[in-house]
Amino acid sequence: MKFYDATRISRLTAILTGLQGKKLVTASELAVKFSVSVRTIYRDLKTLELAGVPVYTEEGKGYSLMDGYKLPPVMFTEREANTLITIEHLISKTKDTSLIEEYRAALDKIKAVLRAGTKEKAALLSKRIAISPAIDANPSSNSLIQIQAALTGYKILKIRYESGNHENLTEREIEPFALYYSLEESWLVIAFCRLRNDFRMFRLDRIRSLTMSEQTFTPHEIILASYLEQKQKKYTPDK
Repeated sequence: MKFYDATRISRLTAILTGLQGKKLVTASELAVKFSVSVRTIYRDLKTLELAGVPVYTEEGKGYSLMDGYKLPPVMFTEREANTLITIEHLISKTKDTSLIEEYRAALDKIKAVLRAGTKEKAALLSKRIAISPAIDANPSSNSLIQIQAALTGYKILKIRYESGNHENLTEREIEPFALYYSLEESWLVIAFCRLRNDFRMFRLDRIRSLTMSEQTFTPHEIILASYLEQKQKKYTPDK
C-alpha cells in the first residue's frame, strides 16, 4: 500500500478542484501553480486516474474532468472558514444590499457543511470581529448582482441614470464590461454607453432603475488593466 505525504494529498485535492472549475488546464499551468515539475504533475494526474477520477486528455490542449462527473462536497479547513467569516463582516459594510444578501445565503450553505469543531470556532470568531462605525454602511444600491449576471452573460442593460447635478435623468443602454470599487464612491460599473458611443463609469447609487434585456452584445476586446491605466493618465496632472 502506498502512503502519500500531506503536501501531495493537498496538491492532489487542489488539482481535482481546479479541474472541476476549468474547462481545460495544462500540465505546465499546474506545475507553475504548485511549484513542482511537469513530470510531477503527470504523476499526480495518473494517480487521480488510478483512483477512478475520469480525467479527460485533449491532445495538445490540456486536461479536464469528463462531463457529468461531480466531486463530493468540499470540506473547508479552519483557516478557510475563518477567512470567509472575516469577509462576511467586511461585506456587511458594502453599500449594495444585493451583494450582502447573496453572500450571506452562500455562507449559510458553507456553514452547514463545516465540521462540528470548525463550526464552533467560526461562530466564536464571528462574535469577536467588529468593523469601525466610522465606515458608512448605509445601503445605496441593490443592483450589483444583476449587473454581474449581465456582465458575464453579455446582456444589454437598460438604465435610468442620474447625472452628477442630481437633476438630469437619462435613459441609457449600456454594455457592462467590468466592475470597479472606489472607496469614495463605492461600486461603479464600467460599460460601453450606446448613448455616448464610448466607455463610461456609472455609479450604482445613481442608477434609478435597471432592466436586463434578452439582447446580447459582442464581447469587447479592451483589457481592464489598460482601461484603468488610461483613466489614471487622463486624470493625473503632469508634473
